[in-house]
Amino acid sequence: MKKLTCALCALAAAGTAAAQSSVTVFGVVDAGISHYSTKSRSWGAAPRQELTQSQTVLSNSGYNSSRLGFRGTEDLGGGLAAGFWLEAPLASDAGGGIGNFGRRSTLSLSGPFGELRLGRDYTASFWNDAVFDPFGVNGVGTNLVAVVNSNLAASRALATGGLLNGGLSAGTDSYLRTSNAVSYFLPPGLAGVYGQIQYAFHENVESSNLGGSPSRRGRYAGGRLGWTDSKADIALGYGESTLASTGPGAEKIKSLNLGGSYDFGALKVLGEWSRVSDVRDGATPFASRSTDRYDGFVAGVNVPVGPGVIRASFARVNFKNGNGLPDGDSSVNKLALGYVHNLSKRTALYASVARIHIRDGRNNPSVMGVTPLVLSLPAILPQPSYVTTGGMEPRSAIGYDFGIRHAF
Repeated sequence: MKKLTCALCALAAAGTAAAQSSVTVFGVVDAGISHYSTKSRSWGAAPRQELTQSQTVLSNSGYNSSRLGFRGTEDLGGGLAAGFWLEAPLASDAGGGIGNFGRRSTLSLSGPFGELRLGRDYTASFWNDAVFDPFGVNGVGTNLVAVVNSNLAASRALATGGLLNGGLSAGTDSYLRTSNAVSYFLPPGLAGVYGQIQYAFHENVESSNLGGSPSRRGRYAGGRLGWTDSKADIALGYGESTLASTGPGAEKIKSLNLGGSYDFGALKVLGEWSRVSDVRDGATPFASRSTDRYDGFVAGVNVPVGPGVIRASFARVNFKNGNGLPDGDSSVNKLALGYVHNLSKRTALYASVARIHIRDGRNNPSVMGVTPLVLSLPAILPQPSYVTTGGMEPRSAIGYDFGIRHAF
């Protein structure tokens, strides 16, 4: 009887421990068929030529990003809890992924004070681009504000020594995500106020007997502050990402955005304004600083219709050349329309179409000119044709997605 009592006590203790801890396996598998078409024309010397290129693919993540993740929490008592989150990207079209947890890899401690989170995570300045986009920054409908940010970070990172943090699939130099980060989140229950501050270490070696300033590449600092109730939501975000060393030749990307939404019940209205500045110091101590600027906005709606949702958005980004070049600016407009039909809580069919018009794309070929990247597509057009005098200038693009998404 004593042995049975001890065994029952052990089982009870094990049951209590299990109730205080939890681990969840989750994920998304998203696959579809996508078609992209771009039109370009020559500029400079006559005769003028035109070029049309198209591509049809079995695409991945047209509605939600495909992923596989593990998350867990442990109740430490006294209102404290420890948690972890490991999330890997998946390529459902080719079976790739799970090679790393590049989407998120964090360990956290939370309590009445809020949450302290360590590791790789979304940047504070990215959240507004995603939350206030009717298409959730996925597929051909992705808003131009997010796309130009990603292209800018990628192109400038390649120009300053190559991509950090896992490459394009895991986010470019501290735009979408950042590694080596310490993040603090406000606790809930503050009358609808929420927010976070975030700092990512550059982790470069500093030496006292080397001349010049140590590299700060990889450093990120940012924050976000917002307010929400059952219907309204508004948030301000800011972030700075260091792309090159301090001193002559230093370069930072600074992002400021303000987003909001309101749910009327019959429809939800979303919008965001954004200003991104690429600030570059001169190559010598006496050279002047130049700042390229990207001002953009997106406005759209989500309209519930029976078991589905109609999604629509219009976005525009204007590029202002910081070198004072005559006729050196450019702009992009994008119109997107889509529908999601929910077959269940976890499975949905979706369709999206988007059209882009580009003005003077040759003036910023690394960002505005690579038309497929503006649509978040593979780079199917040769970049050298955009950067040589008399080359091809992208003018317009159209793309669509048809697919299915299952979440578990």
